[in-house]
Amino acid sequence: MTEKDISRLKVRFILEDIGEAEGEFIRFLAPRTVDMIVRNLPVEGRAAIWLEEVYFEVPVKMGEEKAKSKVEKGTIAFWPLGSALCIFYGESQPYSPVNIIGKIIKNLELFKQVKSGTKIRVEKA
Repeated sequence: MTEKDISRLKVRFILEDIGEAEGEFIRFLAPRTVDMIVRNLPVEGRAAIWLEEVYFEVPVKMGEEKAKSKVEKGTIAFWPLGSALCIFYGESQPYSPVNIIGKIIKNLELFKQVKSGTKIRVEKA
């Protein structure tokens, strides 16, 4: 394993009845948060929508770690207030600060099709 393999972990987002997107968790962005989520993979939840963001609750309790209140399109983040994983697929900003943990690298546009209640599963790619 190279240092790059350790610092970046490929993940797959399986969107029920829609398809699959690929992302990567980047450890240095929020190392404790990434480790905690990776330890719990695979995780699964039902989507909720906020502006141009899809989020769902995961079994991780974590405080803020390098939290940001502005994010870029394609960002994967953990929302401490809601114990949720968030995917920002458009020009959206978080409801409250989030721990940025990675980005979507393939099929970001699929998240536009997600409806409230859609099942999402995240696993190592």
